[in-house]
Amino acid sequence: MLHVRVISPADRTDAVLDIATDCPAVVNVLRLPGAAHAPAGDLVEFDVAREAANGVLDALRGLGLKDTGGITVEALDLSISTAAEKAEEAAPGDPDDAVVWDELTARTATETRLTWAFLAFLALATQIAAIGALLDQPILIVGAMVLGPEFGPVAAICFGLMSRRGALVGRAVRTLVVGFTAAVLITMALAAAGRLLGWIEPSMLDGRPLTDFIIHPDRWSFVVALLAGIAGILSMTAGKSSTLVGVFISVTTVPAAGNLAVAVPLAHWNEVGASLIQLGVNLAGMLIAGTVTLFVQRALWSRYGMKVARTR
Repeated sequence: MLHVRVISPADRTDAVLDIATDCPAVVNVLRLPGAAHAPAGDLVEFDVAREAANGVLDALRGLGLKDTGGITVEALDLSISTAAEKAEEAAPGDPDDAVVWDELTARTATETRLTWAFLAFLALATQIAAIGALLDQPILIVGAMVLGPEFGPVAAICFGLMSRRGALVGRAVRTLVVGFTAAVLITMALAAAGRLLGWIEPSMLDGRPLTDFIIHPDRWSFVVALLAGIAGILSMTAGKSSTLVGVFISVTTVPAAGNLAVAVPLAHWNEVGASLIQLGVNLAGMLIAGTVTLFVQRALWSRYGMKVARTR
């Protein structure tokens, strides 16, 4: 269940209540006249089954409440109520499969921000991947995959392409390009310093049986990227973010960047191109699969999702 809090001008509160009470997937409706002060208005609260949230939120948005009041939505971890159980049964589908588009819009917008935290995590992940490549240690490669935050902007690009939001796509692409460029340059500088100090040498990149998959992109790399893109989008839309860890471990974007960063100062030029191809193959696969998955989800929920009549 989702809890919805609405601040409504007094002249639109009845319309808000009509939307809530007319939907069989809504329960626990409260009205507090004049309770809101900034912005001023009435406060209406109710719980709605996740599967029916899109129709209810669309109807509320149709009242212009975004500009004259406010709509807040939060997930409920526990609801002990027979009425809530009936509301869940009245809504089509299963809550784990439901896509709340407003929730995804907010989440992907957040993922496009080029923050210091994003740059730090990506740089640290790239450095760990570089060390894993030098030492031929798969466990370090896996650790770098888990730490890398790059799937957020990838998901934002997929959503931007599906919803035709060019600005969102542009911000996400900028975040990815700047993030990977900064991470590779930082790791490259550290690798160059390590070579000057005698800590690393070119022979460390020769004969790596455990991690040479990083520089051997093939059809299976693309297939895995496609599967990871589907899994990643499903984990975000279904609210099962814990499964994103599996997505991170599935693709070698960060390891490819880490290998690129050490290949340049160690003059392994043949691995530079291979690393770039591996990075491109994985990003392309995730983008294609993620975008297609969102199109399929939108088509299914448009056809089978619960419709809510808008009150004028």
